[in-house]
Amino acid sequence: MRICIFCGANSSLDPRVDEEVKFLMNFFADHGVELIYGGAGIGIMGSLATELIIKNGKVTGVIPQQLMKKEIAHGGLTQLHVVKDMHERKKMMYDLSDAFLIFPGGFGTLDELFEILTWKQLGIHNKPIGIFNIGNYYDHLLKFLDHSVEKGLVRPQDRSLLFDSSEWSGIWDYFKNHPSLKEV
Repeated sequence: MRICIFCGANSSLDPRVDEEVKFLMNFFADHGVELIYGGAGIGIMGSLATELIIKNGKVTGVIPQQLMKKEIAHGGLTQLHVVKDMHERKKMMYDLSDAFLIFPGGFGTLDELFEILTWKQLGIHNKPIGIFNIGNYYDHLLKFLDHSVEKGLVRPQDRSLLFDSSEWSGIWDYFKNHPSLKEV
């Protein structure tokens, strides 16, 4: 399985994020899961990649040319794709991935989440999307999405396209049992 993780180019001040990075990359290594991510060597992105590389896991990064210096492309990846722009980055990450996991992050992470979620809503794909709500980081966002349903601006069936859990085991079960991943 190839899981794309959307996450921060900055590090989190919450130590639980670092703990989950280590735990999850151990899990990926033990289960042969390939990490697809934004290609940076900094922030949560860099921590994920470094942890999995240390464990001899497979890590594929996708980074736009203009961010090669700003995000400092990770030097030890299994494979690094340098693309023209952010749109090409997101499209390639989508093409390479079987599922999407949302770690804590900022504007870029939210952009990636909502684009991939919108694509699913429109029927462009049927890949699973899970928010890893570490330390309740996404509580306000999830409440906002529920509020949007209450106000009639998001349909309940569209809200259900986004799975969330504060436990990796729940997300893993959701991914493994998703109809699109039965063959993976």
